[in-house]
Amino acid sequence: MRVLVTGGAGFVGSHLVDALLSRGHDVRVFDNLTKQVHPTGAVPEYLSSEAEFVLGDCRDKDALRSAMRGMEIVFHQAAVVGVGQSMYQIRHYTENNTLAGATLLELLATEKHNIKKVVVASSMSIYGEGSYQCSNCGEVHPALRSLQQMKSEDWNVRCESCGSPVAATPTSESKPLAPTSIYAITKRDHEEMFLSVGRAYGIPTVALRYFNIYGSRQALSNPYTGVLAIFSGRLLNNKPPVIYEDGRQSRDFVHVSDIVQANILAMEKPEANFDVFNVGTGRATSVGQVAGLLIGELGSRQLPSIANQFREGDIRHCYSDIRKIQYKLGYKPGVALEQGIPGLVEWVRSQTAADHFESAARELAAHGLVK
Repeated sequence: MRVLVTGGAGFVGSHLVDALLSRGHDVRVFDNLTKQVHPTGAVPEYLSSEAEFVLGDCRDKDALRSAMRGMEIVFHQAAVVGVGQSMYQIRHYTENNTLAGATLLELLATEKHNIKKVVVASSMSIYGEGSYQCSNCGEVHPALRSLQQMKSEDWNVRCESCGSPVAATPTSESKPLAPTSIYAITKRDHEEMFLSVGRAYGIPTVALRYFNIYGSRQALSNPYTGVLAIFSGRLLNNKPPVIYEDGRQSRDFVHVSDIVQANILAMEKPEANFDVFNVGTGRATSVGQVAGLLIGELGSRQLPSIANQFREGDIRHCYSDIRKIQYKLGYKPGVALEQGIPGLVEWVRSQTAADHFESAARELAAHGLVK
């Protein structure tokens, strides 16, 4: 198959390119080499030379049309990533995510093409808070904790109906969507736009809701990259990882190889068509635990710095229910967090271990997004 990967020079995209090439597909990469991810503006060394590289922006209709010519599968990975940053660079995120996706879809809707399937990257951020169980009310989906509650350093989630404490449970695809950032809204846009256009024009389309991805090739120059890469950069610069709230908030950390596995299954399996799937591990890990695992791997003497601050829009818990993708597509997470951390640390050590956390924190604070 002839496959186009937008954003194919990035973290997930480049790993996906490797997997596609290993399966004998012809791969074209379309990427704008944005400076926040690629500071030098050069094609990264890790991108396989076996893939055809095309420099271009998904907002450029002519360039995207040319890149799509002759392709049969599209993986739309291109997006600007950064929850906090999206809350003040609102137009930038909307243009690069929502408008760029619309440009691709308009080409599919109005021009001749050979596209047989489209797989689009969505995000767990569209859920907002995850799912919870209340001993009185059953399954509940609370809204964000109030500003008053957060300022009092009362971090735990309560049932909105009866006020009782609630326990986090796996979040399934049926959970109502409640995005809490511009970035999350643009990923919901991606998912809903791609699925609706795909259905209307009979182009099989799949949306994958990625949970918190980690692994080699994360953009260490991007201060809004994954928390594991940020913590690693801090520790390798002999600085403590800074943890918001009390460190007990939890996420589902999924290795990039499992994200790639899900994308390949979505391409190959007709059972995936016109559907959405969580991609995670089904396991919750606290941010404090992550810091401890990294400290142990590095043999560092640094201890985490618990800020007892919070960021606007932060959620407490969200981890994936992966039964649907397991049952329908045969997905099986292959890398546990403890197994994946050594590879991440090795990658970070091989790079300039940039630490941009403090500059990013200052930006958020300047916009009133850290309290």
